[in-house]
Amino acid sequence: MKSKRWASHALAALLTLSVAAPAMAQADKMAPIAIPAQPAAIPLNTGPLPGAKNKESWHSQYNSVFARNVTEATLTPFLPDPAKATGAAVIVAPGGGFRTLSMQNEGWDVAKALADRGIAAFVLKYRLNQTPADMGEFEKSMAAMFSSVARPTARPNPEEALKGLAPQIADSRAAFALVRQRAGAWKVDPNRIGMVGFSAGAMLTVATVLDGQAKPAFIGDIYGPLQPMTVPADAPPMFAAIAADDPLFAGKGFGLIDQWMAAKKPVEFHLYGQGGHGFGMYPKKTTSTGWFDAFYRWIVMEGFLQAK
Repeated sequence: MKSKRWASHALAALLTLSVAAPAMAQADKMAPIAIPAQPAAIPLNTGPLPGAKNKESWHSQYNSVFARNVTEATLTPFLPDPAKATGAAVIVAPGGGFRTLSMQNEGWDVAKALADRGIAAFVLKYRLNQTPADMGEFEKSMAAMFSSVARPTARPNPEEALKGLAPQIADSRAAFALVRQRAGAWKVDPNRIGMVGFSAGAMLTVATVLDGQAKPAFIGDIYGPLQPMTVPADAPPMFAAIAADDPLFAGKGFGLIDQWMAAKKPVEFHLYGQGGHGFGMYPKKTTSTGWFDAFYRWIVMEGFLQAK
């Protein structure tokens, strides 16, 4: 199936490039930091990552913070001022190749911006593939993966690729279930909960649609894989954005957009001239910085800020 080919190709690509950075050539040093206090984080109770031995740790890089070796999933609410609340909600899935999570640039900062616009936001800290506990060994493993990007690699078979995302899809399902369970307390309309993901988080977002259980009302695919797939009959409206100089996913066609259009599902696609991979909420001089305003305006245009 096309959807399985999409998953296998995308997962193979993401596993070769882990950290979503504003510029791949940038040499900012990773620095270990204490795990930040996250008093609002709610455990999703999807269980510990099977076989995990290394404990969660965090580091700073690119003037931002990243988590790795996440073994227990959580969801952190960012609720709007009640006077601004629209009833719409978005689950935010940071990227990082399923080996790290860009918690600030693609998580908290996105959620804060959504809440400022009256949209309840929930940052999903999903479980990750294990990496070396030692920072030096972790850096070596990252360097090895970066150097392998240009080399041909074996593609995992589709079944194995989908199986590899099972913990993350379970975390995504649990996040939607929790928001719907507490919709009354959080002033959220259960029928207007969307999801936006970045890089690996974008892949998880589309995989959540393919899984068919959480049923997001709308999705945002921000510099994620755009290979074609079979679009589900109940696929939601999609917003997608990528930079033409993205070293990971640009230049490989826009089959996902074509398939969404062929299925007559609402889709908006932004191809920015520059921005690289991982631009997120970083302030840059490129037009890719405007993706968030475009995403918000699209949510408004599609009518998700008003009860139906």
